[in-house]
Amino acid sequence: MRKILFFGLIFLSLTACKQGAQEVTEETTAFDISTENWPVKSTVSAKTATALKEWPEYVELDQTFEGLYTVENTEDLSLIIEDLIEKQKLLAESGYPEAFDKPQIKSRQKVFHTFILKTKGDLEYRTDPQLSVGEMIDAYNALRNQFDIISTNTLDIKKLLEQ
Repeated sequence: MRKILFFGLIFLSLTACKQGAQEVTEETTAFDISTENWPVKSTVSAKTATALKEWPEYVELDQTFEGLYTVENTEDLSLIIEDLIEKQKLLAESGYPEAFDKPQIKSRQKVFHTFILKTKGDLEYRTDPQLSVGEMIDAYNALRNQFDIISTNTLDIKKLLEQ
């Protein structure tokens, strides 16, 4: 009788552990992402757009960034983030156009890189990436706005310093 009870308890404990493991794997699957609440990518002036088109590393980064709005789940987002990291590294190592070789651009690019990595961390730790994606988009918009400010600035600093 004791043997039957002993083997019955072992069987129940093994079955209970097996069901618990299945529940954990079900929770870690990819979940859908809603892009509706994300900030919209900012536009730049025609003058800035023309200057940026001549910078191939930036064009590649911008095309990859456009793909961000087409993601449907975390797996898609993870692929886009990995691609953004690679394109951002290429952009940082590339030769900046003379007009955009400024500390203001480089600092905003570093901030953008930081938020890309924050989003990647959220994906790796399986937390909701919605907030960090929004911050990443805001950082990218700040970079684009800085391009616009620099290219449309008509103030000549050299003349101001001469006086």
